Amino acid sequence: MKKWLLPVFASFMLLTTNTQTADAASFSEIKDQAYTYLGTPYKYGGTTSSGFDCSGYTQKVFANLGYTLNRTSSGQYSQGTSVSKSNLQIGDLVFFNTSGSGVSHLGIYVGSGNFIHSSSSKGVSVSSINDPYYWGSRYIGAKRVVNFTSETEVKEAVKEASIDFTVYASRGQVAQEIAEKLNLDTSNTKSSFVDVKSTSKYAGAIAAVERAGIFTGDENGKFNPNSPLTRAHMSKVLVEAFNLNNIGSAEKFSDVPTKHWAHNYVGTISSLGITNGKGDGTFGINDHTMNKHLDVFINRVQ
Repeated sequence: MKKWLLPVFASFMLLTTNTQTADAASFSEIKDQAYTYLGTPYKYGGTTSSGFDCSGYTQKVFANLGYTLNRTSSGQYSQGTSVSKSNLQIGDLVFFNTSGSGVSHLGIYVGSGNFIHSSSSKGVSVSSINDPYYWGSRYIGAKRVVNFTSETEVKEAVKEASIDFTVYASRGQVAQEIAEKLNLDTSNTKSSFVDVKSTSKYAGAIAAVERAGIFTGDENGKFNPNSPLTRAHMSKVLVEAFNLNNIGSAEKFSDVPTKHWAHNYVGTISSLGITNGKGDGTFGINDHTMNKHLDVFINRVQ
């Protein structure tokens, strides 16, 4: 069922199943929406970006993607199908007893044992469902309120969930930093990428770098904003974003053979002093780009 039909069939769906079926939204889209509000303050009864309570936050995230959740934490606990902790997937709702009298708090599972929620002490933030000091002992269970039909998206989400993006740079983040460095206009949030909604966190930056010809999508027309960027692709992005003269050779790096597609890109940023490699004679061609290295690379570009 297409998402625009959900309002029409909402009553019918609640009578037949409490789990909504998604054939358009992806794990990455839900994760994007959830992180859009990171840092938003907690507000009792809040349902907007000026302040959320826990259920107002989850309701808003899912509503942005076209899915209907009940207003309260207990109401949302009555939706969907139960999921064991060992089978959690990104987008599942996780519930807690913080009052001593049943369901009183919830958040959205984002992978690697973490969930994002509107906490009364920190606002929208990320916590561990197994936190031994608080959340672990208060965990009640989880509900899957949206079924995803794409096996490809499942595999991608599982892979991405294992990557710590506080350490490694995502493609969306790289687009954002490149757009800022080049002073690109990010006001237009519409791009051609099928996995980037105009409401996504990096939508404006992604649209801007696409218009500038810096980034292209994959064979399926996706940008993959939550995927990491290899150091090989990072070298290509830097050369094309800043119109660097392709003058270098990467022969000094043992893992960048002459026939490698990124050989000249790596050689160029190396010859310009943007990178010195990993210090062991390699460039780390297939390694994920670290945030700290991304900042150094961009700041060294003249």
